Amino acid sequence: MLMQKPSRLRRLLSLNQHRKRWGAFHHASRDTDLNRLKETIIDVGDAEQTRGSTKSLDQHLENLRREFSGQSELLWHHAKLIVLIRREFQTSQQYSEFRTLWDQEGAFLRENLNIRWLVSATDTFAEHDEDPAVRAVAMMASVLVNTVKMQESERFITHANDFSADPERVATLQEELVPLFEGMSCFTVGTDDTLRNMVWRLHPFLGVEPAGPILNEIWRRFQVEDTVFNRMRRLHRREKTRWWED
Repeated sequence: MLMQKPSRLRRLLSLNQHRKRWGAFHHASRDTDLNRLKETIIDVGDAEQTRGSTKSLDQHLENLRREFSGQSELLWHHAKLIVLIRREFQTSQQYSEFRTLWDQEGAFLRENLNIRWLVSATDTFAEHDEDPAVRAVAMMASVLVNTVKMQESERFITHANDFSADPERVATLQEELVPLFEGMSCFTVGTDDTLRNMVWRLHPFLGVEPAGPILNEIWRRFQVEDTVFNRMRRLHRREKTRWWED
């Protein structure tokens, strides 16, 4: 049975949840000047990515501030809103500010946030937005990123990144159907139109603001970073079935 998310009542009565929100009033924004935040560069030494979170909200946000050292304070403000929403502090109000931030500064955020924070944004849209279309498109982005994360993690723990493509097997896929499971078969490396057709179907969803352009940006980056899409791209040779843009 799939584990259920704790009920609202259970979370309300949770001492741990109250601890994680302690001091949140101090961090909640009031009449935030987004232009000022965008132009302010955080300088707290070398940037250091956080791993997990601490129960102390003050400490967690300070750790995140270091993660954005050398970057615009608006990016840390974005992360701070996500933290407050996840810790269920004035959720409706914080989400309203989060949505306004994306409506006003979406292009800047897409250009400057890494994939970790882009998917944190889509997770937030998927859970809290009032528009079912926004939630659905945001969930598409989150599923895409988490699928790639799982695949690349398995590649790391099995040392698969130490191996190169076998030309004989690539050739086999051009001649034979290679079964996987439940009627699925291997991607025909080099010529397959599966991803091109998927992208065609994806296009209408990319216009759903603000989640669609984030999905588009994540998909674009996956074509150039060391992902399965980029590795398959390097093996592709049929121009009419390409799924990426130069």
